[in-house]
Amino acid sequence: MKGAVIIEGHVQGLSNVRSIGELGAPVIVIDMHNCIARYSKYCKHFFKCPPYASDEFADFLLQLADKEKLQDWLLIPSNDHAVHTISRFKSKIEKYYKTLVPELADLMKIDDKKQLLDIASNCNVPIPKTQTFKKIDEQLHLEFPILTKGRNGLNFYKKTGKKVFVSNNQNEFEKHLEEISKHFGVKDCITQEIIPENPKHKTVSFTCFAIQGEIKAHWAGIKLREHPLRFGTATYAKSVEAGAFKEQSAILIKKIAYTGVCEIEYLFDERSREYKLIEINPRTWLWVELSKSCGIDYAKMMYSFANDMSYPYPDTYNKDIYWMNHITDLPFSLKGIIKGKYSLKEVLKSYLSGKKFAIFKSKDPLPFLSLIFLLPLLILKR
Repeated sequence: MKGAVIIEGHVQGLSNVRSIGELGAPVIVIDMHNCIARYSKYCKHFFKCPPYASDEFADFLLQLADKEKLQDWLLIPSNDHAVHTISRFKSKIEKYYKTLVPELADLMKIDDKKQLLDIASNCNVPIPKTQTFKKIDEQLHLEFPILTKGRNGLNFYKKTGKKVFVSNNQNEFEKHLEEISKHFGVKDCITQEIIPENPKHKTVSFTCFAIQGEIKAHWAGIKLREHPLRFGTATYAKSVEAGAFKEQSAILIKKIAYTGVCEIEYLFDERSREYKLIEINPRTWLWVELSKSCGIDYAKMMYSFANDMSYPYPDTYNKDIYWMNHITDLPFSLKGIIKGKYSLKEVLKSYLSGKKFAIFKSKDPLPFLSLIFLLPLLILKR
C-alpha cells in the first residue's frame, strides 16, 4: 500500500498523520525541527529536512524518495513555503511522488494577493477596498485605519518581521512605508481598509475539497479566539453553517479550476452586510482537526483521490463542534482579557465545558506528552 509524506509535523500535520494512518497506509513525517507528529503511533519514520523555501528542500525530497523507496507516495504539505517549493519543482518531483499542489502559475493566482483580489473582483466576490503603490509618495485614497501587507505574505513577514503594518493616520502610514521599503519593495505590497471589528462577526473559514473547480465536500468554521489577538490564527474555534459565503467560494474555486484542499477566509463587514475575501490557503490549515471531528476528513479525501480510491464525499457535517489549542489559547486568552478583547466569564466558560483537544487523543497519547519537552522549541519557532 502506497503511503504519504506529511510535510511539517505541527498541529495540522499531526491531524493528517492520524488520518492517513487510520487508513492503514504508512506515513513518514518530515520537518525542519523536532515536532509532535513524529511521536504519533502512525508515524513510520521521521526525517529532518532543509528549509522549506530552499532549492535544497526539493533535492531532499528527491533523494528521500530514492533512498526510502517512496515511488508514488503522496506529499501532503502543511506549510506555505513547502507548497511553493514543490510547485516550483513540480515537474521533477512528480516523477517520484503524487502531489495535489498546483502548477506555479495557478498557485500564484492564490499566493499573490493582488492577483487573487483581481480575480475575486472580476467574479463579483466582495473584497476590502484595496490600493497598490508603485512608489512611496503616491497619494492614498483609502480612509484610516488601514493595513499594509505583502502580496506574498510569507516573504513579507520574513523580511519585515511583521504580518501587517496597521496605520491610523497619514503620519503613521508614511513611516510604515519607509520602514517597509528598507526591506521590501512597496510595489510588492497591498494596502487595504480595515474592516471594523465586531464581536459577533469573527473571521470565518470556508474550506473544501475540489476537483477541477468542482467542490466535492465542504466545511466552515469560525475563529472565536486567535493569536496574535488580531489578524492571527485560531486558538479556539467552532464549526458553523456555510452561509452566504458558500456561493461566492464556489465561484472562486470554479474560476481558478482548483484541485485539492483549501481554506478561504472571510470577514463580515457590517457596513455593507457582505462577507469580504481575506485570503486563500492552498493547503490544510492549523485547525483542520475540527473539520475531521465534524465528519469532513480532508486528508483521507486527498489520499483516496490521489490513489484512485472511491470515497463517499459527505454532503453535510456537524455544526457547533468546538476545538481548542490549549497550548496557545491560554496565554493569548489571558492577554486578551487584560486588553479587554475577551471577557473573563466567556473564557472560563469555554475551559469548563467539554471541547475537542487539538493534540490529545487517548488512542495516540505520545504527541501530547512530547509537548512537555518540545514546548520551549515550539515557542521559539513561533
